[in-house]
Amino acid sequence: MIMVMDIGNTNIKSGLYEGNTLKHYWRVATNRQYTSDEYGVTMEDMFHHVKEPKDKVEGIIISSVVPTVNYTIDHMCRDFFDINPIFVQPGIKTGINLKYDNTKELGSDRICNAVAAYTLYGGPCVYIDFGTATTFGVIDKNANFLGGCICPGIKVAAEALVSKTAKLPHYELVKPPKVIGKNTIANLQSGIIFGYVGQIEYLVARMKEELNEPNAKVIATGGVSHLIAAETKAIDHIDNTLTLSGLRLIYEKNN
Repeated sequence: MIMVMDIGNTNIKSGLYEGNTLKHYWRVATNRQYTSDEYGVTMEDMFHHVKEPKDKVEGIIISSVVPTVNYTIDHMCRDFFDINPIFVQPGIKTGINLKYDNTKELGSDRICNAVAAYTLYGGPCVYIDFGTATTFGVIDKNANFLGGCICPGIKVAAEALVSKTAKLPHYELVKPPKVIGKNTIANLQSGIIFGYVGQIEYLVARMKEELNEPNAKVIATGGVSHLIAAETKAIDHIDNTLTLSGLRLIYEKNN
């Protein structure tokens, strides 16, 4: 059994794979103040909750976009699992050709998503990861990662709008019945959600045009993927464990 960890700015998503099967999946908040012991106790609690002994873990692979917690997580893996974890970083085998100006600038989560999207859905394809930031990646039919774009995440955009204005209220991120809202809350919900749908449709259309592949598959992952996908035909598949699948695939290529 291997453990995969996707360390994001908001959450750490972890999974236990037995072969190709994701047996368990959980997420905890990314806490930059935690010690390795605190993370270790949290992980032990998760293993206890799913009734899995942690000594069944044979390997650990990690994607992290939060460098300040890497040292802590590395020590947690060594102290609590007696395993030297693999971090996804430049030089690791992926099976994808990274056609990026500087691969050191490329987030490891984007690499994992590219590997999983191409392997599981084929190329050419576009993935969209709805996280703290919304990231797009484009992979052609020859397994070349060509790049993409990065936008503010929908929750970040919603919070920024409220925090930077004096009178706009906090609101729930749910779809309003119409685009033309008749009160401030409905106006905010309409602007952020339907405006985001329009952004997704335009960017996907431009990417397919530049790729010259109008039938390229589009795979979405992340917290609000269902909310956006319900309003557009631009997204073909939703895969909430895309990054974790990419971690598993990269682990297999390096072992």
